[in-house]
Amino acid sequence: MAGRRTDTRERIQQIALDLFVEQGYEKTSLREIAEALGVTKAALYYHFRTKEDIVHSLIEDIGTSLDEIIEWGQAQDDPERAREEVLRRLSDLIRGRFGPIMRFMQDNQPALKELHAGHILAKRMKDLFTILVPADAGPEDQLRARLALIALMAGNNPQFLDENPTAESAEVALRVALELASPRSPAGT
Repeated sequence: MAGRRTDTRERIQQIALDLFVEQGYEKTSLREIAEALGVTKAALYYHFRTKEDIVHSLIEDIGTSLDEIIEWGQAQDDPERAREEVLRRLSDLIRGRFGPIMRFMQDNQPALKELHAGHILAKRMKDLFTILVPADAGPEDQLRARLALIALMAGNNPQFLDENPTAESAEVALRVALELASPRSPAGT
């Protein structure tokens, strides 16, 4: 029974996310989400009372996925291997469910600001950054690590491409991110 509830929850999240991306958060109602699901509002309320609850659940799910990547990266003894694998895992996450959520977040910034949803991911991005930056990194390598994260996100975001992201654009983004995250300079230069 728990598996069925999880499937229903994920289906609600996906339909709501599709509508939020297509119509905008403010223009999407719970009634429209219920209709798209083919359920009553009461059935939808069983899982989520508000649109805000749906958004928070989406961001929390991404946060959990990021936590797994961060925990794995922090547990590694080889910083170079950890850097590369963290970027690969993050790329897979972005190419999967995180991509549409990124687009939603980009398109609906005023609503997210009111929901205070962004802070949930901000700390995790800082934690990712600490894995990507070597302990003796100079300012150039610190910037390159930040740009590596941006490359992954921009290379998988339809707002920055002429088309929807493809496997090829995702691979290019990953190659650029890996190159950027490779330390170039000794500390202090």
